Amino acid sequence: MNRVIIPLDVSSEHEAFDLVDRLGERADFYKVGLELFTSCGPEVVRRLQRMGKRVFLDLKLHDIPNTVAGAVSAASDLGVDLLTVHASGGPTMLEAAARARRGNLRLLAVTALTSLSPDEMSAVWGREIRSVREEVGRLTLSAQHAGIDGVVASALEAPWLRGHVGADFLLVTPGIRPAGASPDDQNRVATPAEAIRAGSDYLVIGRPITQARDPEAALGAVLAEISSAEAEA
Repeated sequence: MNRVIIPLDVSSEHEAFDLVDRLGERADFYKVGLELFTSCGPEVVRRLQRMGKRVFLDLKLHDIPNTVAGAVSAASDLGVDLLTVHASGGPTMLEAAARARRGNLRLLAVTALTSLSPDEMSAVWGREIRSVREEVGRLTLSAQHAGIDGVVASALEAPWLRGHVGADFLLVTPGIRPAGASPDDQNRVATPAEAIRAGSDYLVIGRPITQARDPEAALGAVLAEISSAEAEA
């Protein structure tokens, strides 16, 4: 299983597929987020699928239950593999999303964005955050109870989560940075090997690959690191 998901965090179809072409066959799973989907619409997803690629549609849905259910139904029709909703949308919204899911679509709940520091989380939720892991765990268990298939969470929370949600619950981890790479705007980061050892299923790796001088070589190095970590497990 190729565990790496490449985010297409660009604003045009030309930029997106230039990167897809440069990465070639080694990359088979791509994340389409708000910027590209807003700019290009569903056709960018269909084009990736025609190329044999899997698609993670990262729209972080957070709205009233009926609206979210409609969006999940539309994503099911589109045939994407993964779709995000916000865990903080609450049990009723999450349950509506789970009921609207069809086919092979799997839903991921976004717990706490990896760009948030504990101080920022405290400001957003209006109370002292004693433990990021505690907050992520609370939101994760709520999402699992509502019928969601997995969560987006940092590798720092993954070991605790894996011990509480079981092997079939998906853990998708952003904020991955190879050793020595800049953390950029991420606050809770890990290397690819650390994330695999922590129990993550998929790793979302953007700038260390997409902004590398040779993206294909950078991806190859990451895949080698993951293979080594898997062999040690």
